[in-house]
Amino acid sequence: MMAMTEQVSAPPQTPEVFVNRIFAIKTTSKQERTVADNIQKAIDTKATDVKVTAIIVPNELQGYVLIETPEKLNRVEQLVEKIAHARAVIKGETSLAEVGHFLIPKPVVSGIDEGTIVELIAGPFKGEKAVVKRIDSSKEEITVELYESVVPIPITVRGDNVRVVEKFKDR
Repeated sequence: MMAMTEQVSAPPQTPEVFVNRIFAIKTTSKQERTVADNIQKAIDTKATDVKVTAIIVPNELQGYVLIETPEKLNRVEQLVEKIAHARAVIKGETSLAEVGHFLIPKPVVSGIDEGTIVELIAGPFKGEKAVVKRIDSSKEEITVELYESVVPIPITVRGDNVRVVEKFKDR
């Protein structure tokens, strides 16, 4: 007679869930991009086994690089020890909600109002100062008139071709 064996199945395996954390790394002044590149190079060359899912270098946050990782603080500190120009990891972690605004691009004409004095930094009038007369946010262009010109001639330039010299003040 044949014995019936009952097949016992293993309990279903739940996939391992990684909770990504965001850490701020203090860097040497003006070396944020270098630190981010060095972290990427260390990951690519397998110089470290620390997992990093994202590296953020926001312009508004000078002296810091943000990294997203499933690792704990002590592992991130081990990574920072190997990276040139990386000084320390700020204790604690942050959330995506707190740093999400760094991921939304700002229009290049934001912060420029009519009447603002700007310097043209590109094009045939490079180095000339001008007064902003009109702003087209949808095209990210501004229309300016040269500051010291005898005959006012409106010139339309891209918003990233100017540098704000003096904000318009109500007088």
